[in-house]
Amino acid sequence: MAAAVDRDADEHRAKMIRIKAAKDRLYAGKTQEKGLLIVHTGTGKGKSTAAWGLAMRCLGHGLKLGVVQFVKGRSVPGERKLLECFPELVTIRVMGQGFTWETQDRAQDIAAARAAFEEAKLMLRDPELHLVILDELNIVLRYDTLPLREVIDALAARRPGLHVVVTGRNAKPELIEAADLVTEMKLVKHPFRQGIKGQLGVEF
Repeated sequence: MAAAVDRDADEHRAKMIRIKAAKDRLYAGKTQEKGLLIVHTGTGKGKSTAAWGLAMRCLGHGLKLGVVQFVKGRSVPGERKLLECFPELVTIRVMGQGFTWETQDRAQDIAAARAAFEEAKLMLRDPELHLVILDELNIVLRYDTLPLREVIDALAARRPGLHVVVTGRNAKPELIEAADLVTEMKLVKHPFRQGIKGQLGVEF
């Protein structure tokens, strides 16, 4: 029995040595640094939530970040309350007037999207920011309340080294093509379908 355990341990150790050598070779070739364009999209929950996780990482390192919320704005979610506790590190612009089915006013939606985008462009040029989160920008682009080409050009012209996260369902194919990192959240189950409303500390 003891011999079998020793043999298993030796086989495991040898396997891990091979894996480590392969990983070391892989990582040795990854030497570039650049500002990333990151897209969180898909039907599943977690797109903005993942962006707030990146915000927490920045705060943990004492790095500055900017946030523009394009659609949200009628309520005050927990992440905003937390980020507002770090005014020396976080700039937040809440520019949303609600979803299009709430406003029912396309001219208002276009004006709100344009105002938010102008704030975003200032952040994209800000030399002090490490990360910019453009929350629900994909929703704005989905409903064509901002010109897609103008947005992609502005993202491409951002300050070198700046990381940008774009969230929201239905990311445009052109944005996905321009991005460095794209994650699609897939809906498997959601309590809303069981009649459970959005809850404090989970959805907002």
